Amino acid sequence: MNADSNEIYPDLEHWGKIAESTFWGFVGCEIEELSPSKVIVSIDIKPHHLNLIGILHGGVHATLIDSGMGLIAMIARPNDNVVTSNLTMNYVAPTEKGRVFVTAEIIHSSRKMITTQAFARTENGDLCAFGTGTFRVLNKPI
Repeated sequence: MNADSNEIYPDLEHWGKIAESTFWGFVGCEIEELSPSKVIVSIDIKPHHLNLIGILHGGVHATLIDSGMGLIAMIARPNDNVVTSNLTMNYVAPTEKGRVFVTAEIIHSSRKMITTQAFARTENGDLCAFGTGTFRVLNKPI
């Protein structure tokens, strides 16, 4: 993970502890980099991440993309809760081994909504999937 992340986001350690016991931790997602403009998350592909034809399951792509976009939305609104209200996925090419990296960024932000995009790529940079997401800002303390 980016060394500056803990200095920029004091709640990162708290988020990490909570995430370990959630779906994020169960799937095996990892944070690679956090900044106000970009989040990178990753996963090592394991046999249980594959579908019946031996490629990375679309739900794993969706989980990584939604999670990366959710993190960037959380960074933008650290004192509020944000929830996914829309997720659109596009599957481009299969992958079956190695590591997948998802880069997420904010496209637009308003008082109540945050729109994001994310791209999933293999270790060599090949595009696997991409998506957009809309997140509702709930204005509740965390």
